[in-house]
Amino acid sequence: MSDREFDRTERIGAQLQRILSVIVRDQVKDPRLANITVHEVRVTRDLAHAKVFFTCFSSDQDTQAQAQLLNGRLAGFLRHAIAQEVRLRTVPQLHFVHDESIGYGERLSSLIEHAVAEDTANDPHDADQEH
Repeated sequence: MSDREFDRTERIGAQLQRILSVIVRDQVKDPRLANITVHEVRVTRDLAHAKVFFTCFSSDQDTQAQAQLLNGRLAGFLRHAIAQEVRLRTVPQLHFVHDESIGYGERLSSLIEHAVAEDTANDPHDADQEH
């Protein structure tokens, strides 16, 4: 794959991400999707498919149900709405995937903070006194 093709798919992915973010925020009225954020869109080289990574900042949401809703009933609506906004010969098929990386990062951060707090509480010597 040439750099030019790679740049094009990245540009299209970024444009689709911006457009989808606005559409989901402004046009989708389903309360189950009120707290989702579109993080990234990866478009295949032939522009036939786009993998859309999303997260939900309310941890009590059923992300599987959200993905099912986005990939089911709303997929056609979203694709049509994108077609109104972009100039592409064909709009890619959208495949929504819940992005677990933010939740994973938050869990890791929490574990690190907990370990540091325990280490500090259990260390009778100051770090300066050891040297």
